[in-house]
Amino acid sequence: MEFRIERSALTEAVSWAARVLPVRSPVPVLGGLLLDTEAGTGTGAGRLRISGLDYEASARIDVEAEVLRPGKVLVMGRRLLDICKVLPDGPVECAVEGSRFTVSGDGARFGLSVLPLDDYPALPPLPRVRGAVDAELFAAAVADVAVAAGRDDTLPVLTGIRLGLDGDTMTLAATDRYRFAVRTLPWKAAAPGESADVLVSARRLTEIARSLGRSGLVSVALDAGSAGFEHAGVRTTVRLLDGRLPRHEKLFALEEPAVAVVDRARLTEAAKRVSVVADGDSPVQMTFSRADASVTLRAGYEDDVASQRLPATLEGAEELAVAFNPAYLADALASFTGPALRLQLLGAGQRALITDEEGTDGASTDTHRHLLMSVRPQLA
Repeated sequence: MEFRIERSALTEAVSWAARVLPVRSPVPVLGGLLLDTEAGTGTGAGRLRISGLDYEASARIDVEAEVLRPGKVLVMGRRLLDICKVLPDGPVECAVEGSRFTVSGDGARFGLSVLPLDDYPALPPLPRVRGAVDAELFAAAVADVAVAAGRDDTLPVLTGIRLGLDGDTMTLAATDRYRFAVRTLPWKAAAPGESADVLVSARRLTEIARSLGRSGLVSVALDAGSAGFEHAGVRTTVRLLDGRLPRHEKLFALEEPAVAVVDRARLTEAAKRVSVVADGDSPVQMTFSRADASVTLRAGYEDDVASQRLPATLEGAEELAVAFNPAYLADALASFTGPALRLQLLGAGQRALITDEEGTDGASTDTHRHLLMSVRPQLA
């Protein structure tokens, strides 16, 4: 094997494939990246394919390279990535020389031991493609709901994101029992009547969505045990989590709530400002007043307190106070982008539903909703 490639292209490809490599593995070859080159039809043209996998996920990326001698080699992935990061800018020459893989560029030269190819497992195939979704929209939707996913690995089902497919609508949802985020978005089904309801690791899906690019369509593939995503020469698969998240429809159906509308940017900044004095899990209280057309945010205890008043409208009650965990509130507010937020409120210690004020008539298939549990105000 021998090929030439620009350092930036090699570094980006190695970095993308190395995402799935285990930090520690009892099987040494799983720490390796498989480099596979294929000569092209033109003089010196060709393709470099870099693949990696562990027990939960796999990644594969194709990039253009000047292939002089086609072949395959397996090398330690993180070591190769470290080398790529310190190589001088410009063209890089890579070759297999006996039992060593060499990487050189602009006078710098590195050698890597070659791992046994026969011990390396085959990459799992891409499941059946169910359709495609806009890459930028998908990445934003995953980010919106991932903030609500659990972090406790002893409850693995709550560390996942529900990926539901129903006709021309994709639903992403996540919850840690204290909050529940749901985003629906349009997508293009490969065949009429496509439907699925699976659970994917929030951490893995977030990594995948960030790395797939910001333009074009992402192919979505699913089977009984794995999910796959393909976009612009990159392909990745991830093992599904067992179990199902609770359905959100009944939780989100609030009976006769009070409804407040407030400027998103100003509310986000005010919550961030007063949270400076909110020690630990002490809440941020929001008191809405219909008569004053305002909301007052307060946080802290005794002499260490902060407050800020903002314009807000309230319907369905004359005055209403709710309080939220400051970190959960910050995550929820940061996941919205519209000019104004609509808050459906039941009162202290009960559910509160946050949505964008625009598009609340349900006509759009692109919606974002975030449910928070209000806590009892404890301000002195």
